[in-house]
Amino acid sequence: MSGFLRRLLHIAARPMRRDRGRGGYVVHPYRGYGSRHEVFLMGRVFRQAALGEVIPRYGILRDLADILRRLVRHGLPEATVEVTLGENVTTVTTDRDGYFDVHMPLDAPLPRDSAWHHAELHVVLPGVEPVQSFTEVYIPPAEADLLVISDIDDTVMYTGVANKLRMLHRLFVKRAHQRMAFPGVAAFYQALHVGSSGTAKRPILYVSRGPWSIYEMLEEFFQLNRIPVGPILFLREWGISWRKPWPRRAEDHKYEMIQHMLSMRDELPCVLIGDSGQHDPEVYARIVHEHPERIRAVYIRRVERRPERERAIDALREEIRHIGCDLVLADDSLAMAEHAFTQGLIAEEGLERVSQASRP
Repeated sequence: MSGFLRRLLHIAARPMRRDRGRGGYVVHPYRGYGSRHEVFLMGRVFRQAALGEVIPRYGILRDLADILRRLVRHGLPEATVEVTLGENVTTVTTDRDGYFDVHMPLDAPLPRDSAWHHAELHVVLPGVEPVQSFTEVYIPPAEADLLVISDIDDTVMYTGVANKLRMLHRLFVKRAHQRMAFPGVAAFYQALHVGSSGTAKRPILYVSRGPWSIYEMLEEFFQLNRIPVGPILFLREWGISWRKPWPRRAEDHKYEMIQHMLSMRDELPCVLIGDSGQHDPEVYARIVHEHPERIRAVYIRRVERRPERERAIDALREEIRHIGCDLVLADDSLAMAEHAFTQGLIAEEGLERVSQASRP
């Protein structure tokens, strides 16, 4: 078996490692995000089979067994999930596939000396031990004056999304230190993070087409390249199952996640960053139409030069320009930074660092 397929198997099996083969009921929350008034998080409650004693702890056979367990595990519908965040408590019910969304008003204030807050989840099921888990919820500091929402694939990190096989190879085979960040990305995002004052501490949130199983790799990639990791990476659960073997459409996922992010901090203006290879310009233009006074700029990295695609993006640029928002189709990070500087979004020192980092 080739290294590529072996790596694919290992990545697909990785989410099953947490139970060490014991099986049973699981509540799996994802990291949350919110404001001083409300938080949002999501997760799933499901049951998965145990591994047989003849299955080895490591190797291809273990990966295949874990993938099979993932395929046959089933979400638990109508399960009650209790979520506690500080002194705030709420309960939600899972849907037919075991997923749950938590929108929690914060009646009891959380400590203001920390941006990360510990949330506990508790599920009581008949005839079994209670299932517990925890996650972290991020709330931007009060001094934040701008929200930055960025795509990852072909925007921060080169993946070649337009070529599906090449994308799979880069997503699942290459390790964090082998992945390539676009020149100047780290300096540009650092400049956006600190703002024109140099002390803004703006939240940078990321949306990716990738599955949750590559979360750790992306976090390591950001640290290696000194890219602000932001509060959280909103990634898709690819949802491998017999009933739903493929993910939802990426543009639907991205639109819904951005709407959630914007609703959490409805007083903050926002910058959107993406690439020309997929649906980012269309999704972002739709967001601009729905939030015409909030979106300060849309930055699109040019990753292809098909004439029909260029014309489509040009039409979107003109469309939102009349609303008062600039769409910048940029060949590199420096072009984005130059526009951001003219708009007062970054400092001159930040622009200079991007310029230096962008030089060959």
